[in-house]
Amino acid sequence: MSESILHQVTVVLYESQDSINIGGVVRAMKNMGVRDLRLIRPCPYDPNRIEQVAHDTRDIVERIRHFDTIDEALADCVYVVGYSGRRQAARWPRHTPRSAAVDMLEHAQAGRVAIMMGREDHGLPNEALDRSNAICTIPTTEHFSLNVAQACLLGLYELHVLADDATKAIPAPRHKSPAPTKDEYEMTFADMQRALEGIAYFKTRNEELMMRSFRSLVFRAAPDSRELLLLRTASIEVLRTIERESRLAVQRALAAPDA
Repeated sequence: MSESILHQVTVVLYESQDSINIGGVVRAMKNMGVRDLRLIRPCPYDPNRIEQVAHDTRDIVERIRHFDTIDEALADCVYVVGYSGRRQAARWPRHTPRSAAVDMLEHAQAGRVAIMMGREDHGLPNEALDRSNAICTIPTTEHFSLNVAQACLLGLYELHVLADDATKAIPAPRHKSPAPTKDEYEMTFADMQRALEGIAYFKTRNEELMMRSFRSLVFRAAPDSRELLLLRTASIEVLRTIERESRLAVQRALAAPDA
């Protein structure tokens, strides 16, 4: 049987506070053909209890992986959609579950994609939203009281329907250069930040807000690995140039005759 494109989809839960919701997410995944669940610092839970909430899901429960940080959980993903009820000032691409499914399955042809859900009380923090390529908001009335499992089910349902409720062979990447992973993105952003600090770019600007805007810009550009590497190497070269010019300035100062 051909590999299902939905096997390229990962569900990431950030700091889940209720094991019942973990069970509800597992049940939704089983029904919609998604099998990879990653938990970031979850509440204590009993795998047997999860299976009581979500019957016949041992295959998914046994595959659950735990992570200490967001970056570790997303390191191998090429595209991440963060689910949030908040309106963001940064210009992240915004989706409904249906439009998010279109983008996710398109990117799934090149690598692993992820749906990321936040805590039951406060949702995803800015740190997690910063690492999302796009934000998904579920249209509701002003009541707005969907829990994590319900939101996850809606997102996975749209993916399942768009995938034609069937297994599909995963075609070769559209580009010769593969899509960058989140780990590659984070290394690039770290080098960008160091380079901008090196030229005192943040002297009169808010560093956190500016880096958030740069993240949004890069994510909207959707570079492949080669293009992202160009950006990273340019940042590294800025740092090397600063170091080289600093050494030369010291050498010139030492060589200069006393006034």
